[in-house]
Parts: sequence; C-alpha cells; structure tokens
Amino acid sequence: MDGMIDFVCTFVKITFKMKEHNITTYTTTNPAILKFETNHFITKNNSYEYKNIDDAKNSPLAQQLFYLPFIKTVYISGNFIALERFDIVAWDDVREEVAQQLVEYLNSGEAVVHEESDPQSVPATVYAENTPNPAAMRFVANKLIVPTIFEFKNSEEAKDSELATALFAFPFVKEVFLDENYVSITKTEAADWNEITIEIRERIQNFLLEGKEVVSANSIAKQKEEAPTSQSKSKNLDDISNEIIDILEEYVKPAVASDGGNILFQSYEVDTKIVNVVLQGACSGCPSSTFTLKNGIENMLKNMMGDKISEVVAVNG
Repeated sequence: MDGMIDFVCTFVKITFKMKEHNITTYTTTNPAILKFETNHFITKNNSYEYKNIDDAKNSPLAQQLFYLPFIKTVYISGNFIALERFDIVAWDDVREEVAQQLVEYLNSGEAVVHEESDPQSVPATVYAENTPNPAAMRFVANKLIVPTIFEFKNSEEAKDSELATALFAFPFVKEVFLDENYVSITKTEAADWNEITIEIRERIQNFLLEGKEVVSANSIAKQKEEAPTSQSKSKNLDDISNEIIDILEEYVKPAVASDGGNILFQSYEVDTKIVNVVLQGACSGCPSSTFTLKNGIENMLKNMMGDKISEVVAVNG
C-alpha cells in the first residue's frame, strides 16, 4: 500500500474515555484497516506510514504497536492512528484491547512521533486545481489537513477555524470547504481566478508550513457528535437507504471529492422512491451539478438498484 489512504468513517463503534484523551474507532473502506481517532491532534499536520518496527524508529508509539503480532501497517496523522491488520485476527476480536492500549499510551504523555528531526516529515506544498464549477477552485495539499468535512458559508461560521478565517479575510472569498487534504474556495462573481489563485495558494501553504491548527480540536469533536446519521449507515435506516449509502460512499464520493465537493445522503422516500441528497463544496451551486446528478448518480443508482429508485433530487449545502 503506497502512501496514506483515503478514509471513510462509516460509523462509531466504541468510545473509551480515560484522563485527557478519548479514542473513537471508525471502519474504513478497507476492512483490514481500522481508524482510531482521538479528540486531540497528535502530530503537527504531518502524516506518517510505517511498514515495520525498523521503519518506525522515529515513532515510539508505532514501535509499540508493532509488538502486536497482527499489526501490518501503522498510519499516524493529525488526530488519528489507523492500523492495518494481518488476516490472522478479526478487528472485532482485538478492537477493545488496541483502543485501550492507545488511550493508556496517549495519556501517559509519551511521544507519538519525534517530528523535529524526522526525515519522513514532508514540508507542506499546495497546488491549485480547477473544478467543474467555474466559481470554485480546489487547493490540494500533500498531507492531511482535517480529519472530517467542514463547510463555512461566511466568516462567522468559520470562527473555530483559523485557516478559514484567514481565507475569509480576502474580500473575494465567498465560501470555504475543507476535506481531508484539500480546501475548496468559492469566489465572488467579480473576482478572476487568474488574478487571485496564487495569492490564495500561498496563504494556505504558508499557514500549513507554520504548523498551525486548521480547525480546533473541540470543533472537530463537536462536528463528529453532531454529524447527521444520514452521512453513514445506521440501524435506524431501512435496508434500501443503507444500500444507497454504500453505493454513494464507494462509487460517488471519491469522484465528487476529486472535483472539490461532497455528497451526503439525506433521505429515501419509500412511496415515491425518490432519493434526496445534499451537495457541498464545489458541487454546491455548480452549473453542471444537475447534469451530473441525473446522468451520473441517478443512472448509477437505477442500474444498481433497479426499480427501487425513481429519481435523485439534490439540495445545495
């Protein structure tokens, strides 16, 4: 497995509370990988991947984890540790044991990664990328910047994000959308991307180089708690709704994210067979979103689910 993988947090499994750190586990698109998320950042916006104990010389935590015989790969980034297991065990059998070990280690105050002299730490770089929405530009970083999605429509909403606040200081920034390793900026109509792109890119890159906290840890924890159940599979939803969520997560979200946006399942109307979704980021208000919705997402759901689907309707986030 090369580099950091894209994580999809599907549902909370179990939470441990002990001293200052809380650990919550999330499944990912890879059943062999489990994500252990804490309520505090444990690296300075750097991402690390370790394949064995020798590879983890700069991380005391990773070295300790490799003493567990079923650990294949350790990922450490932002406010989470993700672990890939060998097939000799199932996560359900060792999840609690590993989470407890992580809680105890983090609360001991021992170093997670020795970052100052770390040769694997890569300086932040950011490049600009066009999106299908002419009013939105995607600024992609070479490292994880936030563990979950944040959307800010104005500077007031962005008060818990120092990066978003800094971007709203530009008079031409209309909206800011953050997702894992990129920032989508929606500009005002009067601004021209040719004149403002370099300035925005440099502000984001300089912010990351300074190692500042992109979004406060408290805000991240709150976002997780308040996230609607429609973002993930739930026992409270019917089987058709959960099937729709699976398809959106696996086939639609990666493509939408590459365009600087996000899609959320909102509801399924049993009587009319209508699927309601929410578009965020660059997809919100995009002139081509209707075409994509009807000729892409709607056709995919109809092909995969047959007469269970009659129509897909979207609202802008």
